[in-house]
Amino acid sequence: MSQPVTRRAWLRGLAVAAAIAAIGTAGTAAAQQTLKFGLAMPLTGSQSAFGKDQIKATEWAVAEINAKGGVNGKKLEVIVLDTQADPTVGINAVNRLVNVDKVPVFVTAWSAVVKAVAPIANREKVLELSIGANAPEISKLGDYVYTSFPLADIDVTALANYTYGTLKHKRVAILYVNNDTGVEAAKVYRSVFEKAGGQVVAYETYDPKATDFTGMLLKVRTSNPDFIHLHGLIADMPIVIAQMRQLGITQRVSTYAGGYNPQMVEKAGKGAEGLIVTSLAPNEKQNPNVGPYLERWKKAENRIPNGLPYTQYLYDAAYLVAALYEYVEKNQLPATGENMRKALLAVKTFELPMTGRLVVNDDHTVRKPVNLLTVQNGQFVPLATVE
Repeated sequence: MSQPVTRRAWLRGLAVAAAIAAIGTAGTAAAQQTLKFGLAMPLTGSQSAFGKDQIKATEWAVAEINAKGGVNGKKLEVIVLDTQADPTVGINAVNRLVNVDKVPVFVTAWSAVVKAVAPIANREKVLELSIGANAPEISKLGDYVYTSFPLADIDVTALANYTYGTLKHKRVAILYVNNDTGVEAAKVYRSVFEKAGGQVVAYETYDPKATDFTGMLLKVRTSNPDFIHLHGLIADMPIVIAQMRQLGITQRVSTYAGGYNPQMVEKAGKGAEGLIVTSLAPNEKQNPNVGPYLERWKKAENRIPNGLPYTQYLYDAAYLVAALYEYVEKNQLPATGENMRKALLAVKTFELPMTGRLVVNDDHTVRKPVNLLTVQNGQFVPLATVE
């Protein structure tokens, strides 16, 4: 049988309820002071040397933004999850970012991962920013998928035209890894080089897990090209080049920004001499912020970062997300994926510290000048800039 409620007990219960409500309100207010975004990158696996340095760059930028007051006094928070550069692992990571952490925007890279998680972004209406992947079809993955990094049809096109027009090579061999990074980029190079008037005398692919490239390279040697374009990953490209030189293939080699990495020279040794790589980010002469950034890396890690241009874009990713949040806050909009996309399309032009002006085009692409570098005496040195 229930007991009658005394006035004192009733007042005590009312006070407890009010205290609980106050705690809940304070918790909600505290949560609103943190503006979250996701970062899905390889922390482990064969691509982790790239991924860890890119994550570090983003975390540096987040810390600097917060030290300057954050976004309208609210702190920016990055939630980092491992993709292993693997599509299946990437799907699991992004599902957690979207459904558990409830981020309205996330950053990721590696073409296969970007493509695999795109349906999640579109279905859940969460903004996906691809920063570092280069497959041209990324621009066609849906309304909620955008890139802030130029795709392969920018730097690979520049490489192919430079090889034919400036270096005057008429016969090339194209070698590429059989995944989303290599397949589409190889198609771009072949199309551009042939359109310029050149001839592709060998067009060979290899498995991402291969370690012996002898068969493919013997075909290349037989075709006797003037020049070789290689489009793979940092785990395989130095091995391909080393085996190439062992077989007496001495032709000069080019590759994309994935080859702009100290590991390329360390692993390929003298075979890397003359290698031409691209960079889609400005150097220290083109942007005064880059010099201090490089010095910070040397002081913190005693080296330059793996994939320097990529880390510049990942550093700027935090500033890009902060700009999106600033728009949302200014217009008093809820921090949803739909509103982050609205912010991206409304602002369109962003001034970023490491990579400069970023203009997001209506076709989901961006364009940047292409810096070409070459390896001389074991060091990457500027070669040319192609607008």
